[in-house]
Amino acid sequence: MAGQEKYYPPVGFHFRVVFSGIGQNDIDSRFQSVAGLNVELETESIKEGGENRYEHVLPVRSKYPVLVLKRGLVKDSELLTKWCNNAFMLLEIQPVDLIVSLLNEEHEPLMTWNVRHAWPRKWSHSDLNAEQSGLAIETFELQYHYFTIS
Repeated sequence: MAGQEKYYPPVGFHFRVVFSGIGQNDIDSRFQSVAGLNVELETESIKEGGENRYEHVLPVRSKYPVLVLKRGLVKDSELLTKWCNNAFMLLEIQPVDLIVSLLNEEHEPLMTWNVRHAWPRKWSHSDLNAEQSGLAIETFELQYHYFTIS
């Protein structure tokens, strides 16, 4: 294999999440996990008269799940906290866009998911338990319209 570089699959733990539209600047938050970057086609079954061996299954629309972001509880994320507080306390829903980037060893994007029209659906914190020595984890569940990949 002369002239060909070896390809290794990228690691799944080197990524960045950037919120656009909260405050004056984009917010780069350090999350420990991102889940919900998948899409599924909803289908509809049509029965044909006289055909009893099968049903026609037709695609209807794309369906996106809730985006779940987890991170250690941090005190200095004032803009993100205010965005969530406004949604849950004042019902001021301000949809924003997010950019989730999988990074290479030079911290450059290998793959980017552009999440459109996200808003907070649930905001939770891990249980406080004196019998365990775990970190305090903050979880954001965001509803969104769709994502594109670049």
